[in-house]
Amino acid sequence: MTIVVGYVPTPQGDAALTAAIQEAQLRKEGLHVVNTSRGSAPVDNRLANAEQLTAVRQRLDESGVDYQIDQKFKGDEPSAQLVDLADELEASLIVIGLRRRSATGKLITGSQAQRILLDANCPVLAVKAD
Repeated sequence: MTIVVGYVPTPQGDAALTAAIQEAQLRKEGLHVVNTSRGSAPVDNRLANAEQLTAVRQRLDESGVDYQIDQKFKGDEPSAQLVDLADELEASLIVIGLRRRSATGKLITGSQAQRILLDANCPVLAVKAD
């Protein structure tokens, strides 16, 4: 089986990647790293640049887990992209990073993490950055 991790180049994304690597090693499963854009164009600060992706590949190579990295520009919400991919791959787990948000921020923009937690058809591990 496969573990799907939502990665963004932030402390939360790094925490999710670390937790996903640990779970993949523990479960002896592959890892599918997904870095998505909210729009259909690759102009989004959540998208990892070439240098950041190289660093991610280096961490994954050093971990010894089998992995695949995808950058997606489908135009769908990142939460939908992650849940859809997890369903397609019959993932055993989704790993996401959480960040602190104000009550107003939650009300206005919604929560990608909440959508993943509610819509996923497999367990979700949500981690915070240190």
